Amino acid sequence: MTDQATIATRIIPNVPNWNDKGRPLRVRSCGMTDRGRVRSNNEDHFLVAELSKAMRVHQSSLAQPKTQFSYEQGHLFLVADGMGGAQAGEQASALAMETIEAFTLNHLKWFFHLQGEENHLIGEFQDALRQADARIIEEASRRPELHGMGTTVTMAYILGRELFVVHVGDSRCYLFRKGTLHQITHDHTILDQLLTMGVITPEQAPRHFLRHVITNVVGGEKRGLDVEVHKLELEPEDVVLLCSDGLTEMLSVQQIADVLMNHADSQLACQKLIEEANRQGGKDNVTVIVSRFDMPAGATDGLPVPAAAAVAPSTLK
Repeated sequence: MTDQATIATRIIPNVPNWNDKGRPLRVRSCGMTDRGRVRSNNEDHFLVAELSKAMRVHQSSLAQPKTQFSYEQGHLFLVADGMGGAQAGEQASALAMETIEAFTLNHLKWFFHLQGEENHLIGEFQDALRQADARIIEEASRRPELHGMGTTVTMAYILGRELFVVHVGDSRCYLFRKGTLHQITHDHTILDQLLTMGVITPEQAPRHFLRHVITNVVGGEKRGLDVEVHKLELEPEDVVLLCSDGLTEMLSVQQIADVLMNHADSQLACQKLIEEANRQGGKDNVTVIVSRFDMPAGATDGLPVPAAAAVAPSTLK
């Protein structure tokens, strides 16, 4: 497996242009993780973070706050699903998240105005995951009991209205827009390759014996990974969902869409998704992050109310 970055754009229908097109959207996010009904421990980890530029005033002749924050804010969401055995999987997902956190804080130039900077930003995302990959393999080399440990990483990064999704593995990112659920990421599995080639049908996929074999992972047996990157522009009323396969193995895309449609509060939506996954068997750890994007208060007049939930045919797995 070679280090490379792939940028792709899913075709997502745009909504009509709003008046306040340039205004940043309000973000309401919540993340939750649960061990499930079968596993003895939880190998998933998640992150919901806000990035802001700050100025700390040590001395001033003016009376002013000691810390001042810029109007510009970024948002970072991450789901990591570890593999390689109880302790190894949990270690791998934790190491990946810690490495990406440190990289984002100390190296990522997230405050760029993104026009013309997409390629640079993609390179930085690739560097972050490459560093996580190297750190996991280095740790496993020192501890034989952790040999082969790895993790999925699905990360969403938002600045203004630009959404970047960085992805390795079989966790997923969805966009819920105008009542329709779109799968943004591809599953990096043998099963997905067989589906793409037409060797098996979508009806055969849920029961296929190779459905859990991952072809692209952070860590694993050797260094090197393929980074899948998507970029799109967010609109008012959009919902971004990140989840581990503990959710998608238990719930259909239609069931997920129905929950997002019927629960406008991000925390309630997270709770309901996890409850439903456990009610259906809870065979794996389940982690979800739900982020809703709206116009700021006073700028939402005239926005349409979404119709009934639907699933985009092109996103069915």
